[in-house]
Amino acid sequence: MKENRSEKKGTWSSKKSGSAFFSFFVTFVFMFATWIILSGKFDPLLLGLGLFSSALVAWFFHDLLFAGVSMKQAGVFIRFCRYMPWLVMEIIKANFHLLYLVFHPRMLQLIDPHIIQFQTGLKSDIAITTLANAITLTPGTVTITATSEGGFRVHSIDRKSAEGLPGVMRDRVAHVYGENR
Repeated sequence: MKENRSEKKGTWSSKKSGSAFFSFFVTFVFMFATWIILSGKFDPLLLGLGLFSSALVAWFFHDLLFAGVSMKQAGVFIRFCRYMPWLVMEIIKANFHLLYLVFHPRMLQLIDPHIIQFQTGLKSDIAITTLANAITLTPGTVTITATSEGGFRVHSIDRKSAEGLPGVMRDRVAHVYGENR
């Protein structure tokens, strides 16, 4: 029985040690990048002092800034950073579509507000919230409700604004959070 406890304890501490090192590393990189940006100096002495002070701060305070950060979360962050430019482009395209609708001479015939419902299959709350926010940020659509089971009700200003939902946007959010089908 004691042997099992020591094995578990050893496994736990090695996992904690790996997590602590990753937390230290992320804190160090963040601190050193901040040092370089704020100082703007690239003299060897100043860079050395920046390395030393960043390492010292990271050593003592890594558990405060990035406590419990894992490689999986870092992967989600990187995929989210890749997702953002695509979302910004979709927002820009939707803005131009809305401009077209508003300034078109037959605006009243083109605007056809309606509500659509769909299931996304997303499971995590963060993925559902991200998709709901992305839909609302895109001009011409507003998320009315989003359930914890992945059900959505969305108001759309016209058929074209709604025809792509959930589609590619859902697939990209699912990829960010590792919920591919």
